[in-house]
Amino acid sequence: MKLTKKILAVLLAALFVVAAFAGCSASKGNDDAKDASTSTDAKTVKFGLITLHDENSTYDKNFIAAAQEAAEACGVELVQKNNIEEGQAAYEAAAELVDEGCNLILADSFGHEDYIIQAAKEFTDVQFLHATGTKAHTENLPNYHNAFSAIYEGRFLAGVAAGEKLNQMIADKKITADQAKLGYIGAYTYAEVISGYTSFYLGAKSVCPSVTMKVTFTGSWYDETAEKEAAQKLINDGCVVISQHADSMGAPTACEKAGVPNVSYNGSTESACPNTFIVSSRINWAPYYEHCIKAVQEGKEIETDWVGTLADNSVCLTDFGAKATADGTAEAVEKAKKGLEDGTIHVFDTSTFTVTVTKDKNVNAKVDADGHLTSYMADVDTDANYTPDTEAVSDGYFHESEYRAAPYFDIQIDGIELLDTAF
Repeated sequence: MKLTKKILAVLLAALFVVAAFAGCSASKGNDDAKDASTSTDAKTVKFGLITLHDENSTYDKNFIAAAQEAAEACGVELVQKNNIEEGQAAYEAAAELVDEGCNLILADSFGHEDYIIQAAKEFTDVQFLHATGTKAHTENLPNYHNAFSAIYEGRFLAGVAAGEKLNQMIADKKITADQAKLGYIGAYTYAEVISGYTSFYLGAKSVCPSVTMKVTFTGSWYDETAEKEAAQKLINDGCVVISQHADSMGAPTACEKAGVPNVSYNGSTESACPNTFIVSSRINWAPYYEHCIKAVQEGKEIETDWVGTLADNSVCLTDFGAKATADGTAEAVEKAKKGLEDGTIHVFDTSTFTVTVTKDKNVNAKVDADGHLTSYMADVDTDANYTPDTEAVSDGYFHESEYRAAPYFDIQIDGIELLDTAF
C-alpha cells in the first residue's frame, strides 16, 4: 500500500511517543537519562534478586521493596530467589537466575559473596552486584561489583535522636546524667556492625555528652528469640534506650513490652511498637538498582564500588515516632544532617572520641597523649588473615567507605562496653 505524507507523519509521530516513554521513569530530569529513554536499541534487562531471608526480615524486606520499586519504575522484569543461605546455595540461585534469562543479578548478604564471585567468573555476560561485600576491587572482574551506602551517617543521625531522648529523660528527672545508658544488639563483630553501633553512639554523644553504651551480640542476622532476650538483658542492665543491627522484630517488641524507647533499623516499627518507636535509619537501595539497570540498558560500565549518600536519598530516616520522640529532635537531626552534607561534621571525627590501645585491643591504632586517634591501618583489601593495609585516618577523621564500599571501621572506642565478643 502506498503511504500518503499524512499517514507517514502520523506513524512517525506514534513511533516517537512510544520511544519517548521507554527506559527508566525514575530518571526524570536527568538529561542523560532522557537521551537513553529515546534510544531504540536499549538492551533489555531482566533483574534477579537473591536474599538471605524473605519479607519477614526487616533487612531483606528493605531490599525486596526497593527492587520492586526500581523494577516498576524502569519497566523491567524482576525475579526473586528468597531464603537463600550463605553458601553454595547462593551460587545455585545465581545460576538458576541466569538460566531464567536474568542479565543483572544482586545478592544481599555478606556470606553470599564468594559464591556470587564464582557465578560471575562462569557467566561473564551477566552483571553481578553484591551488597555489603568487600572483594570487588581486588577481584577485578568486569562483571562483579560491590555496593553499600554511607549508612554510618544515617546511624549517626538516629543516634542524635536517641541522645535527645536521653536529654528529655534527664530533664524530666527520670534518669540522672550518669544513667544515660544506651543498649545495642549486634549480629556479629564484623566491621559493618562495629561501624554502625559506633556511629550511633557518636551521634548520641554529640548532643548528650554523658552517654555510655553497652553492646551484646546474637551470632545471627535473624533470630527473633535471641534478639528479644538480648534486648531484655540490656534493659535489665540499666540501658534506657535500645537500638540494634539485627533483622527481626525481637528487640523492638521487647522494648514495647518493657516501655523502653527503641531506635530500629531498616524501617519503621511504629505500627507494632507505637509507644516506644523513635526513628529508624535505612539504606534505600532503589537509586542503586535504577542506576545499574540504566547502565546495562545503555551498555555502560558499573562502578566496582558504589556508595550511596544522604544527597542521593540512598541514606534515609523514617518519620519520627509520634509518642516516644523528644521535643526538638527533628530540629537537632536536621542541623546534624546539614553538617554532614556540607562537611562541617564528620561522623568519625577523631577529636570526638578516645581510644585505648592494649596488646589485644586496637593494636593497629596509634593515639596521642590524650587518647585521640592519629593513625589506623585498616583491612581494606580483604585477605584470609585480615591484614591491615590502608591508612584510614587523615585530615582529623577516619575515612569510612572511601577506599571500598563496605565499612572497615572496626575500632573499639572508649565509652562503649562489649558484653561479649564470641561472634
